[in-house]
Amino acid sequence: MSVKAGAGECGGIVVEFESDDIRDVRATKARSSPGSALIYLKGPKFLIYVSGALSMWGDRMWHFAISVFLIELYGRNLLLTAVFGLVVAGSVLLLGALIGDWVDRNPRNKVAHASLFIQNISVTVCSIVLMLVFSYKQWIEQIWNGWFTVVCYTVVIVLADVANLASTALTIAIQRDWIVVITGYNRGHLAGMNATMRRIDQVTNILAPLTVGQVMTLASNVVGCGFILGWNLVSLIVEFIFLSRVYRIVPALSIKPQVDDMEEQGALGRRAEREALQGDPGLRETPEATEKCDMSLQVNQVSNFPACLRRIRWLLSTCKEGWKAYYRQPVFLAGMGLAFLYTTVLGFDCITTGYAYTQGISGSLLSLLMGVSAITGLMGTVVFTKLRKTYGLVNTGVISSCLHLSCLTLCVCSVFAPGSPMDLSLLAPLAEVNSSAAETGGLVSQGERHTYPFPGRSNQPLLPDRSSIHWTNSTVLFESISSGTGPESYVSIILLFLGVITARVGLWSFDLTVTQLLQENICESERGVVNGVQSSMNYLMDLLHFIMVISAPQPQHFGLLVIISVLFITTGHAMYFVYARKAKRKQRLDT
Repeated sequence: MSVKAGAGECGGIVVEFESDDIRDVRATKARSSPGSALIYLKGPKFLIYVSGALSMWGDRMWHFAISVFLIELYGRNLLLTAVFGLVVAGSVLLLGALIGDWVDRNPRNKVAHASLFIQNISVTVCSIVLMLVFSYKQWIEQIWNGWFTVVCYTVVIVLADVANLASTALTIAIQRDWIVVITGYNRGHLAGMNATMRRIDQVTNILAPLTVGQVMTLASNVVGCGFILGWNLVSLIVEFIFLSRVYRIVPALSIKPQVDDMEEQGALGRRAEREALQGDPGLRETPEATEKCDMSLQVNQVSNFPACLRRIRWLLSTCKEGWKAYYRQPVFLAGMGLAFLYTTVLGFDCITTGYAYTQGISGSLLSLLMGVSAITGLMGTVVFTKLRKTYGLVNTGVISSCLHLSCLTLCVCSVFAPGSPMDLSLLAPLAEVNSSAAETGGLVSQGERHTYPFPGRSNQPLLPDRSSIHWTNSTVLFESISSGTGPESYVSIILLFLGVITARVGLWSFDLTVTQLLQENICESERGVVNGVQSSMNYLMDLLHFIMVISAPQPQHFGLLVIISVLFITTGHAMYFVYARKAKRKQRLDT
């Protein structure tokens, strides 16, 4: 038995997803055949896993290291890190649809190879620039009255941003498109590959930053740059070979629907002509007059624009059409629900770890908690595969949502539990709070009795990238900071981290559910652009999270941020519930 996904909406393309019964029969035959292990090691799945592991490991090392490097370059100031975070988030937000459209328009092997090459070469060149800046910083600061230093900082941020954009394109191509084709549109195999890729991501998210952090600590920043440079060059060669082999042994990857560029140009010309006719009352006589316009005249009118304006017009049109394509998808509400989960402080990023330090939690304990959270994240991938096989994909999302929200209630309880620094009187303008703190000479007021200021510098990256969902291991940045005296009660902080850690089971299960829904319900010709817009939505909601933190930066405000985060998450899950209801109703009508 197979299920055919929306051929009419996909322009006549029929996508068949095999049932779990067929999958189990094939898996049994594969295990019983001799040499199955060797065949698996040479097969496309294993090659994709190895290639993905190398890519994720390099990404995690680089994303962690660049935040530390920018802090060190600017005199242990957060400005460059904040600028880098804004540039990265803003570029993906603006260019996500264009990146996805580029993935859709080009052959799969060219997209993967180009993205891989641009990403690794950008990181390599950026590492070389950083090595030179660290080695000759005093000499560079004397050139052009210090302006050459600004040029170097700009080059570093631009190259790092290009690498992130290329990484986004590679992720869309491999994890949202190639995997669907490799599994032969088999729902069970697709769920298994998605879960395995997420497990690899969870493991590398912890080990990769620790590895490069130890290299930088035991050696130097220059050696750390050299280590990342060498890794990217080796990874580039290995990933290129593996992806090329996967493309060769899976013939279906070479079959991709292409969009007729001439047809699109004609449509653009007709659209421009209609807009011109609507703007001129003298030409807006009858509908027949509009339809009898000469095609050559339409194209000539469009071509009268300068080349740069035509290019900008095309880019804006592509972005607009990409967002329209995203909106008309049947899984639009599910994707929006996932994006809303990014507006949260309830995760192991620099915000939450910084708050934990103000509450007397040591760095070693935080590292241990991060390890436990990684384990619960892995449990989420296992729960997803079990629930999907038993209850189906849509119901798995509902169960995961309920599990996620129920665990987050512990975080809400922590706001009002003993030991919480929450003080509603601090909702007054921050200027009054700062002035009162200055007048008291930095003494702790009654509303601040549970906060513990950092005696040393605070080297926290302000805007880390949280694509799927975190990459910054902030503990390395707090080595010289003592946690201070313990609070009156640890009940609040215990409830907070208990909720955050246990919620990751439902979080990652829900994330995998929506990911597979996007893979199964988006037609092949729009798979790239829709996932590009989804990445843009994720970054947009992530920016809201940081704006929220900037608006209420004090530890006494963190309880309010927790409540707002839970409201955003609840809204996201509510969107998914609406989608699930519509999907079940449609399924009942079809049967």
